[in-house]
Amino acid sequence: MSKTTRATQALARAGVSFTVHTYDYDPDADRVGIQAAEALGEDPGRVLKTLMAEVDGKPVCVIVPSDREVSMKKLASAFRGKSANMMKPADAERLTGFVVGGISPFGQKKPVPVAIEEAALVHDRVYMNGGQRGLQVRLAPRDALAALKAIAAAVIA
Repeated sequence: MSKTTRATQALARAGVSFTVHTYDYDPDADRVGIQAAEALGEDPGRVLKTLMAEVDGKPVCVIVPSDREVSMKKLASAFRGKSANMMKPADAERLTGFVVGGISPFGQKKPVPVAIEEAALVHDRVYMNGGQRGLQVRLAPRDALAALKAIAAAVIA
């Protein structure tokens, strides 16, 4: 497995301090984020999942703790929209250039607005997908917020 991806390159270019962590990705896991947290021996609240959605038909990226679900109503509100829905996996892959299970918020082919669940900002370090299945980057959530020019919002159900 390569530890250099578009995501890690984007973080390095942004001057963000991060470490790379690998684990055995299980494609059959019911909840990939939870499986990643267990494999890394971390609290699921510190292992964040990257989801692609649409607000009023426009693509957005939302990052939440792996053990939580996104509230579509709160997500729409965070981006001052009326409605939100999850993006189809094939559309998410085409837009980001990453495969499902390996979608990172960093280094996407086409940058889109990003929201990070504000509860994740209480941690000193969190894990986010590093752009490949079984690859996570560990970094300060506020560094991620700045690098992504993201908003912090209450978006979990």
